[in-house]
Amino acid sequence: MKLRPLILSVLGLTLSACVTYPDISQSRSPCRMEAGGWCAFVRDAAVDAYPYAIAATNAYTGDDDLYEDIGPTMTPLDRLDIAEEDTNKGFGYELFAQFAEGTDGDTTRVPVARIMAFRGTDFDGFTDIFYGTLRNDQIDLALKYFEAEQAREEFSDDIPWIVVGHSLGGALATEVSMKHPEVRAYMFNTSPFYGGDAMTNDVRRTVFNERGEVLRRFAKYDAAPAADVFTLNCGPENGSFTKHKIRPLADCIVWIAAYGDNEAGEVVQANGVMRPMVECGDANKPHPGAEYRPTEPCAHRARRDDSDNEDSN
Repeated sequence: MKLRPLILSVLGLTLSACVTYPDISQSRSPCRMEAGGWCAFVRDAAVDAYPYAIAATNAYTGDDDLYEDIGPTMTPLDRLDIAEEDTNKGFGYELFAQFAEGTDGDTTRVPVARIMAFRGTDFDGFTDIFYGTLRNDQIDLALKYFEAEQAREEFSDDIPWIVVGHSLGGALATEVSMKHPEVRAYMFNTSPFYGGDAMTNDVRRTVFNERGEVLRRFAKYDAAPAADVFTLNCGPENGSFTKHKIRPLADCIVWIAAYGDNEAGEVVQANGVMRPMVECGDANKPHPGAEYRPTEPCAHRARRDDSDNEDSN
């Protein structure tokens, strides 16, 4: 093949692919004079995604690190009962209603979306690995319960659905978004193990991954689902298993969002969210708020590349 056709072919593939944003939000970045040292496109993405990171966290019903206050723009909804044989396969999810910002009081809030948040892997055994990774049982269950929720009489309106999930829950959200192109999906430290066509509905999926978290080691064996992908380095001193947890990543996303969104700032204050370790400043510094304009550069702390050195958290 001649050089020019080869270049044009490669360029065509590049332009038609999904977007993976460069990891320029980290230390020594060109964004040192922006709020918190976070680039504007990262802050904007965090403002968009933080409610779904909270929903993905609180899908782990019964865990001790859930958000007690999920903010003024979301409220839990009653979901359908999950059959015992399905819970025995590790399947679980929660529902939330999302409202427009700036509204006040139950009678004036305007609903903008319903969120179905799939629970990820619970490492108390091999149930999720067997039924969610080695087999497709949980994929089939995610599709079954999503369609059952859509069919409920009280949900027979035009309010759009959004599916979210962490880890295995992210793979389930991916599968739902593949079968239902009208559905928006947000995934966090998402599993690369899924069964559908990665490019189906890729423009309506957003992924946030923590640099060095454990599942990224497997991504080279199974291509991650196509999406707009943001790679953060919130906890450079953590080991890869701690980096995989949803709550630290969600806290980081909420903290970043609070530089551009007052409602995210309320979540930071209500839940005592701490500064991400990568960001400059004292560990206990209060969030400066959405109106903050830096006067000095905020250089992020250098990341630790040795992700094999796990901590005990």
